[in-house]
Amino acid sequence: MTARAIVIAFLLLVGLSVAAFYVSVVWSTVSFTSSVPPIAQLDLLVLLAAAMAVPIFRRSGLTRRELLTIYSILLVAAPIVSGGILYWMIPKTIVDYYLARANPAWESTFLPHIPWWYSPSDPAAVEDFFVGKATVPWSLWLTPMAAWLSLAAAIFVAVSCLLSLLRGQWVRNERLTYPMAQIPLEVVAEGFAGEKGAGRLAAGTALWLGVGISLVVNFLSSLSARVPALPQLPLGPILIIPWQKVGPLAGLGEFYVVLWPWLIALAYLLPKELSFSCWFFWIVRLALTVASVAAGHTPQLPEEWFGDPSFPAPYFQGTGAVLALGIWGLWTARRHLGRALRMALAGGHRGADADEPMSYRLALIGFVVATAWMVGFYWVAGCRLTFALVLVALTLSYYMIWARLRAETGLGFLAFPQDLQDVMRTTFGGAMYTPREQITISSARWSYSSGEGISFDTTTANLSDVFRIADAAGISQRRLMAATFGALVVSLVLGTYIVLTGTYHYGYFGTATGAANYFPSLQTRHDAGSVYASLVSPEPMQIGGVIGILAGAAAAVVLGVLRLRFWWWPFHPIGYLAANCWGWSWYSMPFVLGWLAKVLVIRYGGLRLYRQAVPVAVGLIVGDMLNRGVWALIALATHGRVP
Repeated sequence: MTARAIVIAFLLLVGLSVAAFYVSVVWSTVSFTSSVPPIAQLDLLVLLAAAMAVPIFRRSGLTRRELLTIYSILLVAAPIVSGGILYWMIPKTIVDYYLARANPAWESTFLPHIPWWYSPSDPAAVEDFFVGKATVPWSLWLTPMAAWLSLAAAIFVAVSCLLSLLRGQWVRNERLTYPMAQIPLEVVAEGFAGEKGAGRLAAGTALWLGVGISLVVNFLSSLSARVPALPQLPLGPILIIPWQKVGPLAGLGEFYVVLWPWLIALAYLLPKELSFSCWFFWIVRLALTVASVAAGHTPQLPEEWFGDPSFPAPYFQGTGAVLALGIWGLWTARRHLGRALRMALAGGHRGADADEPMSYRLALIGFVVATAWMVGFYWVAGCRLTFALVLVALTLSYYMIWARLRAETGLGFLAFPQDLQDVMRTTFGGAMYTPREQITISSARWSYSSGEGISFDTTTANLSDVFRIADAAGISQRRLMAATFGALVVSLVLGTYIVLTGTYHYGYFGTATGAANYFPSLQTRHDAGSVYASLVSPEPMQIGGVIGILAGAAAAVVLGVLRLRFWWWPFHPIGYLAANCWGWSWYSMPFVLGWLAKVLVIRYGGLRLYRQAVPVAVGLIVGDMLNRGVWALIALATHGRVP
């Protein structure tokens, strides 16, 4: 850890925050900084490492550790200015007042239950936020932003402390692979003059072969999509078989061809039983939907079974698997956590936790204080204490499960089957909550929604990768943790300024993200109506949904037990979870191709050939991200005219 690396990281953070607002919010909905794998952060790492080859930098340039330090800080802090974090959080606080103008009944049944400090309610401030061409009324936003940013910081601190307590279990005891962390470690090598020289790009032919293939293919595909006169080179999703709208085959949905290099490469890097299980359980899911339609269910696409609790209730099954795997992870870590807690409470064993991101005592204190702040936030908002405790516990559980999935599988692009609003209100019914609790569930949706690597939990999932990068590169865990937290605070404050000034200039509906059919934007526009409908006529508990959750939890536990009992057992519980998430009509083919490639390589070339091919797979991922970075730069240069 050097001062210059931290200064460079913070300067790049400022530039990325501004660029991300324009690229990811104003001109398009591309996840420029918060995607998984990361686009901007990985591209900057490659560019900085390439620059170190210039003779003037060979000895005095940034070392490998410094390059990875910069990457790590940006990995956690840069995603803040994105459509799934600040540009979801801030509009979510004020949208209810804007939509209420077209719904006069809300004045007496809905708006009085919104805490005064959630957002400005002044009509002019609300109108200008969505229409634009105005200046920010900072005096009205100061209290709401202080409150919501404190909640975001508390979530990050609480999860960071939990990750610090669990790091030893995941790294040393379970030896999780951290696939996303391996990418920067493979890309950047030690300097030409050894440890004292500047870092550089890895020199492996296989790595750059993969980068070249992926970059060229993806660039030509992107170019042909923007220039109709050029021959098409589509990588997908390409619709091959349309939806059969009648009969049992309606349960099969649509069939797409998807040839994304980065996803095929990721499937290749995963354990065979995991990549196999992902597409195998997708076939099982389709078979169940076909059986359901044949038994009389209304024909619909498998992906549209979202809020439907009737058999097979795939998303409810996935939610049960999420909760079961989270409990399973804590159970397997019980001995390590017990030892860590004893050390934290006893205060002895000085130095025994010296290699952790923070001491166990500090992690415990930080977790307790941050969790208490979260509970207090919801209590001050008018929620019952029991509700606040349950919401905080479920929120932290979701964050830890997400980080665990990233660490074990790299599947950071998965959208969880249901977020906590679906679990708490849709499944168990709105009748059991007070009006303020219903409003809180909706307003805080940005804080607990796990979706495609674009939500706030991306920051903490990335933090688990940062711990692994620091461990492998010999970077001080504690100094990096301090620098990362400081960068996050800067990003939250700076990002709030950028988002508010930019939104009051362009107007929420004047940005691509605000007007698009994009998950956070859709929820921002539609959640208020859903809350009002629930206040007027609360939903009952969905027994079918509860049964689906229990069935999914039982299936995940059984699969986990069988996998531990029998070494030959080919089905992975995470594959079952993945298949019951959104998007597998697209993801299934890349996973089939990646799994098949790995099977053939190992069968005919053995583990030696597989290891030799791993850099090619990493290169395919890097090349894909470089291509997206190129088009982001083109968007910046053309002011969004070429998105």
